Amino acid sequence: MTKPKLKSHKNRKSLRWLGLMLITIALVVGFRLPAAAAEARHYTELEFPPLSDVQIPDYTRYELDNGMVVYLMEDHELPLVSGTMLIRTGDRLEPANEVGLAAITGDVMRTGGTTEHPADELNQLLEQRAASVETGISSTAGSASFSTLAEDVDLVFDLFAEVLRKPAFPQEKMDLAKKQQAGQIARRNDDPNDIASREFAKLIYGEKSPYARTVEYETLDNISREDLVAFYEKYFHPDDMILGIVGDFDSAKMRQRIQEEFGDWEPASEPPQPTVPQASQAKEGGIFMVNQPQLTQSYVQLGHLGGQFDNPDYPALDVLNQVLNGFGGRLFNEVRSRQGLAYSVYGFWSPRFDYPGVFLAGGQTRSEGTVPFIQAIRSEIEKLRTTPITPQELSSAKDQVLNSFVFNFQDPSQTLSRLMRYEYYGYPEDFLFRYQEGVKSTTIEDVQRVAQKYLQPDKLVTLVVGSADTIQPPLTSLSSDVTSLDIAIPEPKSS
Repeated sequence: MTKPKLKSHKNRKSLRWLGLMLITIALVVGFRLPAAAAEARHYTELEFPPLSDVQIPDYTRYELDNGMVVYLMEDHELPLVSGTMLIRTGDRLEPANEVGLAAITGDVMRTGGTTEHPADELNQLLEQRAASVETGISSTAGSASFSTLAEDVDLVFDLFAEVLRKPAFPQEKMDLAKKQQAGQIARRNDDPNDIASREFAKLIYGEKSPYARTVEYETLDNISREDLVAFYEKYFHPDDMILGIVGDFDSAKMRQRIQEEFGDWEPASEPPQPTVPQASQAKEGGIFMVNQPQLTQSYVQLGHLGGQFDNPDYPALDVLNQVLNGFGGRLFNEVRSRQGLAYSVYGFWSPRFDYPGVFLAGGQTRSEGTVPFIQAIRSEIEKLRTTPITPQELSSAKDQVLNSFVFNFQDPSQTLSRLMRYEYYGYPEDFLFRYQEGVKSTTIEDVQRVAQKYLQPDKLVTLVVGSADTIQPPLTSLSSDVTSLDIAIPEPKSS
């Protein structure tokens, strides 16, 4: 066997020289790095290319003979398909003595399985394919959704349609849903934030308003399986539904599948034509207190009735939001950073689609800082009304709004959801682009005009959840009339 030749001294010397050269180069580059870093510019000097225009993916909209509206949007980037059905209903339509009925109906539609597939069998079929079918009913709409791998879409779509058309509503699943709701009632005073949000809504809309009322043990007791079936039969009809599907599918084949699953579903012989409940402000002004002696900080909300998205002034109001709210906004800079009065602080005009929303400000502060915190927020609101914002504030606020605009269209499913939502509430499909143009044209004068018109200090309702004994100075230093709210949970009837 031939022995390997040893490297000569000359070769070893050459290798050593090459290694030293590499080390030298590395050191030279390394020593130059700090110089390069020293040339870095401040973030305010950085320049970015303009954002590209938002492009709406191609989609198809059509209607079945029974009145169901369908949107199809192909997206072949991933082998996935998802869909959503919007149903014209909502818990605001449930009877006042059966609060909780809509939520339980939406829950048991899915958890109770169908007349063809009991709950356990339905769950197993979906889990085996890493697919999902979900249902629910919120304040203003019902919804059902599915998601699946493209290769399983036929089976999953069958189950999706089955859940919508043939829910079983078994008694034991309804009883379980009611028990879960009862558990939520028992725990609803555990979180001060939840208390503040719930009680503030009651102050604004009224405790009996569909936009503020709460589920109680008594209203749960009034709900039967027959009530679930009746609520379902009243509102679940194809002519009151909008179906949207996005993902990796062929539109022609999908249209055929939709026709097979939903085409023979008869529309309602007498459509319910639900009327949107009206909303008005229940309490105009006033200071209200929920005494929680165990708390070492106060949870504050103040505001009044607001408006809707279709208000022509909404773009200017959203610019106002950016001036007032968020990191770098007036409330953050003044109330939190300069005065040190808040752990968190916010303030924004929060509209709704088809009923008035709220203007809401507030946050969390230490108990002894409660009164100065409220005064500081009121002061900032008044400054917006009386003093024009600066050109820098206008430019920054508009940039933030417009730069975040593109995130409304991050993926096709998000875009499709928006198109469906606009149709559901009767908005034009280009509503968001009209809003975008409105933001671009907003001026300093517009912001002050909407601040003076829509921010109404005399109607501000103030709610504090905190310890009355440790709030010093007391709330009575703001007003001699401070109303204490009772949040005790009514006991269930004995069985």
